Amino acid sequence: MLMINEEAHGSGMLSRRGFIAGAGAAGAAALLSGCTAGAGEGGSTPSGSGSEGASSQVIVAMNAGSEPAAGFDPLVAWGCGEHVHEPLIQSTLITTDENLEFVNDLATSYSCSDDGLTWTFELRDDVAFTDGEPLTASDVAFTVNSAIQSDTFEGDLSMVDEAVAVSDTVVELHLNKPYNALLYTLAVLGIVPEHAYGDGYGSAPIGSGRYMLERWDRGQQAIFSANPDYYGEPPLMERVVVVFMEEDAALAAVQAGEVDIAYTYATHAQQSFDGYELVSYATVDSRGISLPTQPAGGTKSEGGTSYAMGNDVTSDLSVRRALTYAIDRDAVIENVLSGYGKPAYSVSDDMPWSSDDMKVELDRDLAARLLDDAGWAIGSDGVRAKDGVRAAFDIWYSSDDSARQAIANELSNQFAKIGIDASPRGGSWDEIYSHQYEQPVLWGWGSNSPIEVYALNYSTGWGNYACYENAAIDAHLDEALTQQNIEDSYTYWQLAAWDGENGFAPKGAATWAWIANVDHLYFKREGLVVADQKPHPHGHGWSLVNNVDRWEWS
Repeated sequence: MLMINEEAHGSGMLSRRGFIAGAGAAGAAALLSGCTAGAGEGGSTPSGSGSEGASSQVIVAMNAGSEPAAGFDPLVAWGCGEHVHEPLIQSTLITTDENLEFVNDLATSYSCSDDGLTWTFELRDDVAFTDGEPLTASDVAFTVNSAIQSDTFEGDLSMVDEAVAVSDTVVELHLNKPYNALLYTLAVLGIVPEHAYGDGYGSAPIGSGRYMLERWDRGQQAIFSANPDYYGEPPLMERVVVVFMEEDAALAAVQAGEVDIAYTYATHAQQSFDGYELVSYATVDSRGISLPTQPAGGTKSEGGTSYAMGNDVTSDLSVRRALTYAIDRDAVIENVLSGYGKPAYSVSDDMPWSSDDMKVELDRDLAARLLDDAGWAIGSDGVRAKDGVRAAFDIWYSSDDSARQAIANELSNQFAKIGIDASPRGGSWDEIYSHQYEQPVLWGWGSNSPIEVYALNYSTGWGNYACYENAAIDAHLDEALTQQNIEDSYTYWQLAAWDGENGFAPKGAATWAWIANVDHLYFKREGLVVADQKPHPHGHGWSLVNNVDRWEWS
């Protein structure tokens, strides 16, 4: 079974989000039948959209790891956690459309001061929470300030000192440094009610968004119903049932006709089910290996813990560059992903801020010349060595992810062709984190914002596993964040990749070797019209239903 499990990324020490056990395959039908009755006092729900009266309902099968462990609380992880998505239950100040352009939600307009330190948002005056209380700037300020002060908030608002309600319809965010990427976080930060927020909010959330949480059965399902007092366009899809299932259970539910759309992976793409079609949605979900740039023997402290840092093989720039040229990305896509993917060259391919300088084509002859010129000579065992150092290292991957295991094995075979011994090494995320700064790790990344570009490449970025520090790159990244207009920042993100002298691109420091961008695959019931999707970020899950209110049945 091909199961791609996602790692949790956040500021400071990375933590593994525990998976919640989903329904087994044998229990799939029983689970779904549970939402056909008693869904609310005396209510009933048709089982599958094919049944009479279900024209305004959709049943979505998500992987078990998509269930929010702390409930539907934006001040923990709902919306702006590991895999960002629109919070559905709560409104946001702004949001993004399918072209990733910012559009207003609660805000009617917003502006930034000349010094980049104050963002001012003017709000609608016709929004109410589902308990009837009006939403005002005080609720926005409460949400932002609570997130800043929270120990559990998974988003990043460290650049905000304070949010201030200037009036009922105007709120200011005071920053400690210019940081325009704040807008991407605000686009997924759900606004909670100051008067009704407290313990247990995640289980019974009050919001002002398109949907209300009708029912949540932990470990099984969440049911959403349209908010009748929503200030925007009424949802076309009035009821959304999300069932949390492991992959085998989701496939069984498709086969039984019990769900309308279910995630799947490439190993099942050749299957077919009556009444369903396989659909693929574009992503920025990339796989790549980090390449430590420091020699072995160092340490890196993080969160009070010291980690071994450095690798005597990958610290050689020629080796890192050679690895990027040695990867046959098309072979990985064909052999591992059954063709459902595309070559990846960065963490943000095809995004407005991505750089063409990240692209590199397969050229093993060039890779071999780079190694020869740097003094890495082929030994009798076919493995190169230099000054007594054998060109050997581990590639760590998550052992519960067969796709990453297959990618690691494929890379091992490909690197062997240029005389490098790369040994696939599976482990738990706790094991992997202990080696994250000294050995290459096969990661999954991708976001609908440039924040990950900063995190992975800034000298003090929390995702700088390569441990590469460069003042020129940092300056470009900082300059990108100071621009008042997001469009003006794109040039600086691109200069950080390569400015002609410095950069993290293959022609520069070559701090990562990117491999493949994986498609997100679903079995969808015929007749279900899924509205145009934004590029999905890393992780199968809630990004699919960002615009579920615009879905309909034909």
